[in-house]
Amino acid sequence: MEQEITIDLHKVSEILVKRKKLIAIITTISLLITGIISFFIIKPTYETKATIVIGKEEEKNDKQNSYNDIMMFQKLVKTYAQIAESRTVIEKVAQKVGNGLTYEKLKGRIKVIPQPDTQIMEIKVLSKKPEEAYSVLNSLGEIFISESKRIYPTGQIEILDKAVVPEKPIKPNKKLNMAIALLLGLFLSTGASFLLEYLDRTLKSEEDIERYLDLPVLAVIPKIEK
Repeated sequence: MEQEITIDLHKVSEILVKRKKLIAIITTISLLITGIISFFIIKPTYETKATIVIGKEEEKNDKQNSYNDIMMFQKLVKTYAQIAESRTVIEKVAQKVGNGLTYEKLKGRIKVIPQPDTQIMEIKVLSKKPEEAYSVLNSLGEIFISESKRIYPTGQIEILDKAVVPEKPIKPNKKLNMAIALLLGLFLSTGASFLLEYLDRTLKSEEDIERYLDLPVLAVIPKIEK
């Protein structure tokens, strides 16, 4: 006669205690692998950024014209962003900074973000070296302003927030990686513990005999200690 098998909290705790060595080993391995990758293999990435305001050179115009200029340059911010990310600008930046940099190496490290409904855009630069990130962004700002002036002579570009040399890397996030490794290790080890328990068909107690074989237990032979 089959009986419905239910696992209560007491049974769960028994399984976890029984497999505690397995849980500890898998979790430790997960933490060790993640720690080695995060601290010794993955090179840190640094980020520096600057904020730029785009507008028109001041003239003695009425308020309506000034408002129209603001609206126009808000729409032009995306165009200026394209100039900042253009091959012409990035190649000149690579030549100025040197260090073996090329357009192909730089294009994925530069991100220009126009702020919606404003005359502001943010430029970010990523690098494995903090000083290089700073140097690239400074050069990018100078060359971008020069090229923009050539294309839109009436435009005025001002740097609102200047770039600084980043002190801490933005990735890898070592604390987050280790926390994820801990949770993943516990999840995998707990799952493995229940799987092994499910595959283990040996009868370990009188309750197992009554549950699985539907037979009464008449006597129990005590374990003789040597």
